[in-house]
Amino acid sequence: MSLIVIRPEPGATSTAAAARARGLDMEVFPLSEAQATQWSAPDPQNFDALLVGSANVFRLGGAWMDAFRKLPVHAVGQTTAEAARSAGFQVDLIGKGGLQSILDAQAGQTIRYLRLGGAERVAVNPAPGTVIEARTVYEIVHLPMPQALADRLREGKALVLLHSAGAARHFAAECDGLGIARGGIGLACLGPRIAEAAGEGWATIASAPQPGDAALLALAAELV
Repeated sequence: MSLIVIRPEPGATSTAAAARARGLDMEVFPLSEAQATQWSAPDPQNFDALLVGSANVFRLGGAWMDAFRKLPVHAVGQTTAEAARSAGFQVDLIGKGGLQSILDAQAGQTIRYLRLGGAERVAVNPAPGTVIEARTVYEIVHLPMPQALADRLREGKALVLLHSAGAARHFAAECDGLGIARGGIGLACLGPRIAEAAGEGWATIASAPQPGDAALLALAAELV
């Protein structure tokens, strides 16, 4: 079975390397790319911490990021935390199970967050006393499916890793638009919300028990 990752670079190559470390052969076909957006920074003194859900924030945030270097970072996971540290930021909290886990851990406290992320965000429910102001510092631009990937998918017996709901919707639309049968393709999704976005009709569709490449690759190993 072909194992395929379609997330943007540099994440796609990182996932493929982690797969190889597990003894899994993976093909890389990015169907989107992250691009910086124009944004203006609010006053850093109005916030207690940065709430960050992607390493792309530190890669694409631009010169405005320097203004927030003294604020601690509350990162969605290890990859984002590592990107923050590499960019010179202090990481005070790393989530387990998404940004909501960070907010839940701060319940009962008064905290003012500046949430930096992409144009497409996962909805969160802050506890009383938590204030969140958001800024978009990058966006995901979807790309047409290359012929090589379309040919591989038409052969069937493929398992595709999906890292976001946007990627799931785009992948499904590309398959349908090119007449590629869903029934020959399995999907391994980073979470239930992503699986729901992909729709129905796939050979198999399963969600990792926790967000993160480790759990997703463990799921893929069970499915191939």
